Amino acid sequence: MREAFGAVFDITPGYLNTASIGVPPRHVADAVAAAHERWRRGQDTSSSFTETVETSRAAFGALIGVPATSVACGATVSQFVSLVAQALPAGSKVFVEPGEFTSVSLPFVAAGHQIVSSVDECDLVAVSVVQSADGKIADLEALRASGKPVLLDVSQAAGWMPLSVAWADFVVGVAYKWLLSPRGAAWMAVRPDRMDFLRPVAANWYSTGENYGTDLVLRPDARRFDLSPTWISHVGAAVALPWLASLDLGAVRAHCVGLADRLLTGLGRPAGGSAIISVGKPPVPGVVSSVRAGHTRYACHLYNTAEDVDRVLEASA
Repeated sequence: MREAFGAVFDITPGYLNTASIGVPPRHVADAVAAAHERWRRGQDTSSSFTETVETSRAAFGALIGVPATSVACGATVSQFVSLVAQALPAGSKVFVEPGEFTSVSLPFVAAGHQIVSSVDECDLVAVSVVQSADGKIADLEALRASGKPVLLDVSQAAGWMPLSVAWADFVVGVAYKWLLSPRGAAWMAVRPDRMDFLRPVAANWYSTGENYGTDLVLRPDARRFDLSPTWISHVGAAVALPWLASLDLGAVRAHCVGLADRLLTGLGRPAGGSAIISVGKPPVPGVVSSVRAGHTRYACHLYNTAEDVDRVLEASA
């Protein structure tokens, strides 16, 4: 058990793998367990989860600096990126970072667009704010100044990095990593002037608010792009995201980056300024990590301590 930022975590020491799967605080896990118990007893209806979905929607917006009306709820990042990819004119040129995570890059390839190596020649920029493989942080100010339409994936940033990205055309992110929620929830923020650019190709009862009828009208805001939500995933998100949004994210960032930089400098490398690092050494026994692009990836979140990092350093000495 560990206590961090006012929450209790039932986590095993040596867990440095949040970039793959985040570990929930006890109060989030308890809320999900209670939802499973209600399900087992048949105590819910579909309307039981309406407030839950709206709470997670608003909290995601708060974490990235946009209003709830700009946020659509879905299940995966690739689903939302595909929505943007399908809306682009045929043969559009899209800039993605070399080595970008497939959920960001592949939807554009599948839609027949061209991946280019220069922002100057592209029709759209699609990048992760923090790269999954090595923790590289995008130059957001340069992207904003480029004047190009921008899609940002905050899946490896939201939850540890303070964000204010209302300027971006589209912002996508998932629940189950740094947002410490069950897998099955994702969100996309759409800038108000870009709503009509997208088509709600998976329109459903959540897109209109009506279960039956013939006079169906899409919602006027980003909810027109909603998927019918994975209820229990949003139960966890409705507890985890508002809690994360209430924290001093500057302090969270300092904690996470401080641990990651402690690991880097202990290995004789310069500090990197990111909560995710990649090292060219094999995984350490007793430490949960992941391997990406042939390197061991470590990720430090708010529940980690120097003890976790020092396990790696001691094994590498």
